[in-house]
Amino acid sequence: MSTAREDMYGVMAEFDAPDKLVAATRRAYEEGYRSMDAYSPFPVEGLSDALGFQHTHVPTLVLSGGVFGAIAGYLLQYYCAVVAYPLNIGGKPLHSWPAFIPVTFETTVLCAALCAVIGMLFLNGLPQPYHPAFNVERFVLASRDRFFLLIDARDRNFEAERVMRFLSGLGAFEVTQVRR
Repeated sequence: MSTAREDMYGVMAEFDAPDKLVAATRRAYEEGYRSMDAYSPFPVEGLSDALGFQHTHVPTLVLSGGVFGAIAGYLLQYYCAVVAYPLNIGGKPLHSWPAFIPVTFETTVLCAALCAVIGMLFLNGLPQPYHPAFNVERFVLASRDRFFLLIDARDRNFEAERVMRFLSGLGAFEVTQVRR
């Protein structure tokens, strides 16, 4: 038998202006809520700071992918030209590193770009064809003209009634419980 907290995903508040969303998000962060997310029809300046977003790991993944691509591209050419199929053409040395630079550069860019896309998707939890927020009837307005703040039930300070009162006190247009 599931408890009410297991059935609940969180509490969502609807706002009619981006500045109200940012102010409510800042206030929720000050109150100690850390597991929350915001939804808006366009990027809102200051919202990521208000949510407490810190450092992203995408640049590290891109650098790692680029270094891997450079090493792999160079070693592949070295293996082909020196080990597997050595041909002495025109008296050039078998390990003619300047000839390896263009392919090394291209594999660096390719692997870095692939790591950027795959890392961004993975770190954002995408693809996500279903989210419990879709169960809220008014959430369709998030792509039009409304702004939503969702405090997750996994937050250590979460108590549904207290969160609903708190969000109502911040000037929310409507506060709704989000079920799984």
